Amino acid sequence: MPPATTGTTDTSDTAGTTDTTDPADATAATGRAGTAGPAGTAGPAGTAGPGAADRPAAGKPGAAPGRAAARLLRSALADSRRAALRLALWTMLSAAPALVSGKALALAVDRGFLGHRPGQAALWLAVFAAVTLLGAWASRQTYPWLAEIVEPLRDRLMRAVVTGTLHRTVAARGRRDGSAAVAVAQLTRQVEAVRDAAAGQLLVVSHFALTAVAVVAGTAALAPAAVPLVAGPLLGSLLAFAALAPATVRRQRRAFLAEEELARLCVDTVQALRDLVACGAQGRAEHELVAAVAANAAAGRALARVAAVRRLVVAAGAHLPLLLVVLAAPALVRRGMTAGEVVGVLAYVTGTLEPALRLLVQGVGASWLRMAVAAERLADAARLPEAEGLEAEERAEGLEADGPEARPADGSVVLAGVTFAYGAAPEPVLDGLDLALADGEHLAVVGPSGIGKSTLADVLCGIVPPGRGRVLLGGVPPGAVPEAVLARSRVLLPQDAYVFAGPLGENLRWLAPDASAGAVAAAVSALGADALVARAGGLDGQLEPAALSAGERQLVALVRAYLSPARLVVLDEATRHLDAAAELRVEQAFRGRPGTVVTVTHRPGPARRADRVLLLDGAAPHLGTHAQLLATVPAYADLHGGPAGDSRPDGGDGPDHDGPDGGDGPGGVWRPVGAVNSPDGSSDR
Repeated sequence: MPPATTGTTDTSDTAGTTDTTDPADATAATGRAGTAGPAGTAGPAGTAGPGAADRPAAGKPGAAPGRAAARLLRSALADSRRAALRLALWTMLSAAPALVSGKALALAVDRGFLGHRPGQAALWLAVFAAVTLLGAWASRQTYPWLAEIVEPLRDRLMRAVVTGTLHRTVAARGRRDGSAAVAVAQLTRQVEAVRDAAAGQLLVVSHFALTAVAVVAGTAALAPAAVPLVAGPLLGSLLAFAALAPATVRRQRRAFLAEEELARLCVDTVQALRDLVACGAQGRAEHELVAAVAANAAAGRALARVAAVRRLVVAAGAHLPLLLVVLAAPALVRRGMTAGEVVGVLAYVTGTLEPALRLLVQGVGASWLRMAVAAERLADAARLPEAEGLEAEERAEGLEADGPEARPADGSVVLAGVTFAYGAAPEPVLDGLDLALADGEHLAVVGPSGIGKSTLADVLCGIVPPGRGRVLLGGVPPGAVPEAVLARSRVLLPQDAYVFAGPLGENLRWLAPDASAGAVAAAVSALGADALVARAGGLDGQLEPAALSAGERQLVALVRAYLSPARLVVLDEATRHLDAAAELRVEQAFRGRPGTVVTVTHRPGPARRADRVLLLDGAAPHLGTHAQLLATVPAYADLHGGPAGDSRPDGGDGPDHDGPDGGDGPGGVWRPVGAVNSPDGSSDR
């Protein structure tokens, strides 16, 4: 039986062994992006995450925000080329009135009204009306193709933000930093801002570009002398708009940041309200919250001032050409322009150019800037955690992530100086824990609720990386193992088993899809699930999770884990809803299965039957056999009901040890002497 290493008090003969490993060499094996999800648990939760092929590429850490945002949008729009082409064709047709309006009105005036031919005037006006109707119909056709672009864009952006947020949350090792509140603001406000803005930009920018070309071309064909009067102010207004863009982007970015900070502070304050009142800190919290509200309002006012300046741009680009054409009309007429041509130029400016420019400056000025800043924020949210530290450690270990060495050799586990805390300030849940488990060993982890047993299970399986120390699974760090390989190397059964609606056989084969019917039948028989299979109508019977009891769901998950190829099985209260006889049968089945088994339990029966027991009680952990701990560790004896409580020092078990509901002891659970909380009253987290 392998000895315990330092960090636990081992009552075996090898207690007191010292570890000369330099702490600097025992750094944490940080989790690889994608390996932190519960893909290797006994249920499919978390396996629906998007793959790299489905996820928009996020900006790399350290990349310029503008480039990262452009890369994110480009990736999200990559599959919309066909829809964009159709949208462009319909937009070109919708711009036909801009090209025809001035010429049609000029002919109606010159050949119709001034020539006293009302019929011709009506004809040219009818042509203009027909072209306008054609443009309106073409505009209507643009919207379905616009939806084909922006709706998938929204879905891809939301997938990218959720994926990045989840990966960074796992990499943060449980630290609470308000990122959840920020993610809510990003998903509810900023993704919609990008979607709405993108829809507007595709229409506004394309329509304005075609309209401006049509107006200048139409003016040149109608009255070449008037082109400088129209094109000059238009170009100047566009340059002024471009000059205003950087300042507007900065103010829009401040507005978004102020909004996110206000959301984060509101959530933090509400969650900590009881503690704030208890500590007499509500005044300071109120001051910070009011300051955040004021900063948000100030950012909004600064943005509004820029919007007012944009109105001057509209005046310069559209109203100034109108004034110049009116003032120059007598000179233009003397140079050969007709009255109808002057009216046509004015129609181009007032009826076509001015609305298009106003829509561009106001729409792009607000909408495009909101999209640019929101896309920058979303690109940062979609960013996956850096993996450089992990890769460097893997190279130092000679364990490349994609190399053949990055595969656990067996079910052995080594923890060296492992420390884990949910955040930077709280006391560590695990502090300098050292543990060595040989392949095939069975360990029971016991202790009061909230002490860190479930956290230890997560660390053992590589679901969360430790803050300090090293975890080796089969001789390699879990973070260095490809996700698919890690999922086949270890399996974790949580306290509440996951069962999905569908055939019973698919539920049982979830971790071993190629398992034969014979292997499934043997596993069902070994774990005592024959009655459950019969009630379900066989392996093809349909399961309804809500119709199963908690114990039946645990049986399904236990068979699933038994069938898996994993050499390490971690049972986190996975038999809590089974009676004593069923629990004993499950233990015997897993004892006959190759590999290592770690059982987190509140019951004394599994501890008596395990090869060794790890006691977590808030002080120094204790590791040894059941008999050794019972004789030498008072805290373990208290959990067990005192030294006299174990009438079978050889670790035997029988019905006289089990409570009326199938548990151990009165009521079926451990009743620690002097314990404040019930061991099964809360999660171990």
